[in-house]
Amino acid sequence: MGGLLELTVAQAAAKIAAGEVSAEEYFAAWMQAAAGDELNAYLWSVENHDDYQVVDGPLSGIPVAVKDIFCTEGSPTTAGSKILAGYRPPYTATAVEKLDAAGARVLGKTNMDEFAMGSSNENSAYGPVLNPWDRGRVPGGSSGGSAAAVAAGLAPCAIGTDTGGSIRQPASLCGIVGLKPTYGSISRYGMIAFASSLDQCGPLTRDVTDAALMLSALQGRDPCDSTSVGIEGGIVAPSREDLKGLRFGVPAELARDSFESGVRENFEATLGRIEELGGEIAEVALPSAEHGISAYYVLAPAEASSNLARYDGVRYGLRSGGDGDLIEMYEATRAEGFGTEVKRRIMLGTYALSSGYYEAYYGQAQKVRTRIAEDFAAAFAGVDFVVTPTSPSVAFGLGEKTADPLAMYLNDYCTVPIPLAGLPAISIPNGLAGGLPTGFQIAGPAFSENRILDTAHALEQAIGFDGSKARA
Repeated sequence: MGGLLELTVAQAAAKIAAGEVSAEEYFAAWMQAAAGDELNAYLWSVENHDDYQVVDGPLSGIPVAVKDIFCTEGSPTTAGSKILAGYRPPYTATAVEKLDAAGARVLGKTNMDEFAMGSSNENSAYGPVLNPWDRGRVPGGSSGGSAAAVAAGLAPCAIGTDTGGSIRQPASLCGIVGLKPTYGSISRYGMIAFASSLDQCGPLTRDVTDAALMLSALQGRDPCDSTSVGIEGGIVAPSREDLKGLRFGVPAELARDSFESGVRENFEATLGRIEELGGEIAEVALPSAEHGISAYYVLAPAEASSNLARYDGVRYGLRSGGDGDLIEMYEATRAEGFGTEVKRRIMLGTYALSSGYYEAYYGQAQKVRTRIAEDFAAAFAGVDFVVTPTSPSVAFGLGEKTADPLAMYLNDYCTVPIPLAGLPAISIPNGLAGGLPTGFQIAGPAFSENRILDTAHALEQAIGFDGSKARA
């Protein structure tokens, strides 16, 4: 069984297709692994496979861990919140349906920061997820359950969502690959909304090839989501072995002195690897990127304050308030159902949108967002990719930053500008610092996923990161 669990998704899919491995046996092995979860990575997992049916496709027989923000018909879907406790949707998210159509099957629903609001997975109403490299540390967030499950060998692959870094940051802290595709490449239908103009689904995997395989199944136009356009030409398996002729831009504005020394050392070493593979390093200017955090924490909460107004205790989920009137019931339900961070962001967003403050805060943040997009466009006129560390630190201790929201928000310093511009980016592991993984982020122009994956594949081979310790 151990040998089965060490196969990558691409390897397992090939063996299942060739008849060398039974899809039922493979799923059963992963079901047993998920049942042994000691990291609180899963909120719900499959308990039997009596009704297992193999569907032919590129992911035939592959189990997938699904972040609990995706609706799955008949199965619990809580978005990590008490306010949705016991909710079982009557429909399935398009992203999950696409995986089903490709032959994959849901293994379980993974823990997450409540409504995807957090960078540590400590905001879940169902307790924090533990980092498999060090159980006294966080796995990152908000897709921390998905990242920890893949890193720890509790799932061969997973999907998460990325609004400001919620795929890439936990991928970095858990030593796996995390891809945030271009906004609009994957349908958001059935994905519980946080910030609709930023949210995007993406894969978390052990290697770049598996990320490409999953993205190929996930991407596409969906009539249920008017913002979805797919990726023209689809996704091909990455095969590049060198980086000759490619230019990589390092933004001076994101080269912060507060990066941990180990993160900085691994980043510099990876730049050296790029040059060894024939790539060229250049400095680029992203003058507005340093304002990304400030803009993001106006824009995203503003959208959240609108999106989360639907949770009122009337139609589904938690209802509190006893025999009071309707307003009292709303207040009691939201007071009991929403966690501290969600309440904080709802209040921030509502204030930013309120009369007399809209232009001063929300309007200004939108202008910064436009400037950031313009800065990236100018940078890509001279380089193929923009590269940074994914996270300014390795995984930090549980409880270390919960009392300081600003310190927590700064974990997304390098990841936030990219979704503000609607661009794709990938995080790949690039070494250890003090025994904990660090991540290297590669961002490209809109819909350049194939080039990003090809480049990340070449660099991944050169780095040769070994994540097996997390699965021990």
